[in-house]
Amino acid sequence: MRLRILVDNSTHIDRYLLAEPAFSALIETRSGKVLFDLGYSCAFLENARRMGEEILDVRYVVLSHGHLDHTWGLIPYIMALTEGRIGKKPVSRPRLVAHPEVFLTKKTGELPETGMLLSEEKCREHFDLDLSKEPVWLFSDLVFLGEIPRRFGFEEMVQSGKRMKKSPGGLVPDTLPDDTALAYVGEEGLVIITGCSHSGICNIVAHAREVCGKDKVLDIIGGFHLVGASATRIEKTVSTLAGMGVTRMHPCHCTGFAARCSLSSAFQVEEIGSGWECEYR
Repeated sequence: MRLRILVDNSTHIDRYLLAEPAFSALIETRSGKVLFDLGYSCAFLENARRMGEEILDVRYVVLSHGHLDHTWGLIPYIMALTEGRIGKKPVSRPRLVAHPEVFLTKKTGELPETGMLLSEEKCREHFDLDLSKEPVWLFSDLVFLGEIPRRFGFEEMVQSGKRMKKSPGGLVPDTLPDDTALAYVGEEGLVIITGCSHSGICNIVAHAREVCGKDKVLDIIGGFHLVGASATRIEKTVSTLAGMGVTRMHPCHCTGFAARCSLSSAFQVEEIGSGWECEYR
């Protein structure tokens, strides 16, 4: 598997690319390409161009969850697909894979919308949709993990009343059941790619091991959502991941400085950002 970070909060050293508080990654296996999250703007498109990466031929677009910093790039991506077709370029019709709640209106504080800007109906005009709470195997070695069981009490989301979602009965607290991740089954172990880990990075790792039937975790890449987390939660996260045998990781996006410091004391934590790339067997 070949993995490229198209956009992150910062850029990888000596890669003169764009950064934004968002996340997007391009994953390529022998079976095809997967675009995992699309960031907040067109930055991931510009970075892909600068990196020489073609992303108009991907087989799957996968959304980790419905927040603006992972989904609002869908609009510039649809524009790019449309312009490619007009220009007679080779353009695919990707299958969009996500949790069924990914299209719900989300509100944070006074902001009118922090969730998806496009409706399910509009997305069906441009993508073949596969909305599932269950794991979906994209390829024989890459799986969308579906809804993540919340096993570890210390990873329970604290509801401040600011994060809400629209339901038939009105606005209700949003515990983000749509938050999920990908897992690659490699020769040397699992590579887990996560967007924000609102569902808990330990919950995600435990679920990935169960779904894939493998215990060894070679790497974890993405946001761990430990910004502002208590010292107790960070400590329990470190000890739980260590108990699972995790040794290497690339935390980015919403992980937070304090968490990265603690994680680096227990694991092999490596630098990451827009332009970072790696290959796994």
